[in-house]
Amino acid sequence: MKTVQELLKERTARVLKAIALEKADRTPVVFSADAFCAMHMGVKLSEYCSSPERSHEIIMNSVKQLGDIDGISAVFTAANSFPLAFFANVKLPGRELSDDALWQIDEQERMTTEDYDIILNKGWSAFKDDYFANRLHISVSEIVADLGGVPQMTKDVEDNGYMVYTPCFAITVNEHLGGGRSFPRFTRDLFRMPDKVQAVLDIIHQETVEELRKQLRAVKPKVTCLTPARGASQFFSRKLWERFVWRYLKGLADVIIEEGSAVNIHIDGNWERDLEYFKTLPRGKCIFDTDSVTDIYKIKEMLGDHMCIKGDVPAAMLTMRTPDEVYNYCTKLIRDMGPGLILSSGCYVPPNAKVENVKAMISAVSGK
Repeated sequence: MKTVQELLKERTARVLKAIALEKADRTPVVFSADAFCAMHMGVKLSEYCSSPERSHEIIMNSVKQLGDIDGISAVFTAANSFPLAFFANVKLPGRELSDDALWQIDEQERMTTEDYDIILNKGWSAFKDDYFANRLHISVSEIVADLGGVPQMTKDVEDNGYMVYTPCFAITVNEHLGGGRSFPRFTRDLFRMPDKVQAVLDIIHQETVEELRKQLRAVKPKVTCLTPARGASQFFSRKLWERFVWRYLKGLADVIIEEGSAVNIHIDGNWERDLEYFKTLPRGKCIFDTDSVTDIYKIKEMLGDHMCIKGDVPAAMLTMRTPDEVYNYCTKLIRDMGPGLILSSGCYVPPNAKVENVKAMISAVSGK
């Protein structure tokens, strides 16, 4: 019987080989889930969100019952810290919502076009400190203090033989304005004042890069999650997408790779129009983490010899189909994709997924 240290080494190597487009002993499977774990364990979401430590405990209890998983994306729930990424408040179960309601980002227009001038004149850090305190009315120091146990949580995952797949996280800077302005008004700004918006984003990006480099050098992750969130091709003309999404996505990806980490690009929505752009990223250093909206076979055709693909078991399949249907879909995916696939759910496992379907997905990599 293998020790947990041997299992961790084996599972990590399996994931890294897939990222490098090398053949491994089998396709790795990464468990990307959050609220599902609470439902699986019969715990109310209000309790799950009560602290990072409690959510971590519930995630680990869930993971241990699901099968031979190689890596875990989330070691605790980030619901409480969403305002730091999306510049919008979050409604939480047991606080603004009922005990078992899923958390919701409460996006409103809290940032004005006049704020663009403040950022240009005073910088991003000064602006966001005031914004969090006086518009979102949150304490950044309290949120950061709540995350003090993350290193121990990471160690706990590894001590159980699992790879912490993405211990570091970054978001493309356009999302800060999209959340603070609200997405409809931010999109309007791209037409009304594109040069000013780009100047603001350039400042935010520069400061973000500096902070990200410090984080990467401290943690030294093997893989870093980079999310463009609502950056999908389907939301923008190509001209706008190149200027206000891809510019910053590629910029952050380049920094992450320079610092020695692979980049898991968390892709929501349909990006089929612009798949060719990903060929400009270094081969074998990136993962196209699709949520099943972008056709995985089109990704394979365009990028299969250039970057790893992660996914792509759809949410509807995990909630509504049978275990046999899930298993057959996954085995076909493994066969058709070949080396360079990390099997996972499309985005995160939905909260109402059938446990037997999640187990069927995980078992497909080993045929058991």
